Amino acid sequence: MVPAVGAYVVDTRDGRVGQVVGREGPRLRLRPVGGGREWECAPGAVRCATAGERLRAETGYANARSRGERAW
Repeated sequence: MVPAVGAYVVDTRDGRVGQVVGREGPRLRLRPVGGGREWECAPGAVRCATAGERLRAETGYANARSRGERAW
């Protein structure tokens, strides 16, 4: 099953949580939670993120930003 644009997924290759922002041929374009550099991933290498995984990613981004580690 290919996730829809806007869905939150986990890249099973490295555990990153991202949001599907589009497709380029057979590959998915993913954006990290909170913004940042997009990456590509094969549809077979992702799975839907749980609510806990999405919350953990959003909290990590908010904490890093509050420490001044992320400027975007």
